[in-house]
Amino acid sequence: MKLTLGFSPCPNDTFIFEAMVHGRIDTEGLEFDWFLADVEELNRKAVEGSVDITKMSFHAYAHTAEKYLILDSGSALGRSNGPLVISKKELRPGELDDALIAIPGSLTTANLLFSIFWPKATRKREYLFSDIPGAVLSGEADAGLIIHETRFTYRAMGLSMVADTGAMWEEMTGLPVPLGCIVVNRNIDQATAEKVDRAIRRSIEYARTSPGESVEFIRKHARETDAEVTREHIKLYVNDFSLSLGEEGRSAIERLFSEARDRGVTDPLPERIFLR
Repeated sequence: MKLTLGFSPCPNDTFIFEAMVHGRIDTEGLEFDWFLADVEELNRKAVEGSVDITKMSFHAYAHTAEKYLILDSGSALGRSNGPLVISKKELRPGELDDALIAIPGSLTTANLLFSIFWPKATRKREYLFSDIPGAVLSGEADAGLIIHETRFTYRAMGLSMVADTGAMWEEMTGLPVPLGCIVVNRNIDQATAEKVDRAIRRSIEYARTSPGESVEFIRKHARETDAEVTREHIKLYVNDFSLSLGEEGRSAIERLFSEARDRGVTDPLPERIFLR
């Protein structure tokens, strides 16, 4: 069986999926017609329901939960890895309500977390995530919400952190920050979906034990090519929650959706959202 698969060019995703898409692990007979796209494009495709398996933001999932189930493996959750709010000029967190904020997409979890903590900050402009530091430096935006590799490079560009939404989330909930998930279309039967889930876990395990195999694939697609930045990126976003959400991971996801629903940011979800 051949399934469509979408994931981002970010190092954590290419690290996770390299072995799976290049036949280095047992996929139990499954083949994948795969493509790479920025997370916001993946989010839009998921809302359309046009992909069998895809990476998406948890925020986007709240808008397309009737079409997909969250897999146990492949998600990006963790501690000390949440989106950062940065600026060029001195800016206090309390001033963000009136600022023009550069965001990496309306359906990103970064925007969801920002909306939870700054519900009155409605002046936002969407950019490709890698273009946000430049928009702040040029004065197009007063502040920017950064994710992925830009978390590691903004200081070198002369920018400063205004707030850490991940730290705020952890202080409020005591739970890891849910950022992105891997989902399977509800049209895929349970047995096949479980094969996909196992294949992703095997792919992560292979990447961890044979990191040299994925280096070229990761480097080829990364927007930031500095080797140390890439290593730190993978270390931050690929962890034990990526292997399996576990009870704590599922609790964090449910709490995120609960906070968003209570604030009117998202609608209630179907009763079943996890594959297992």
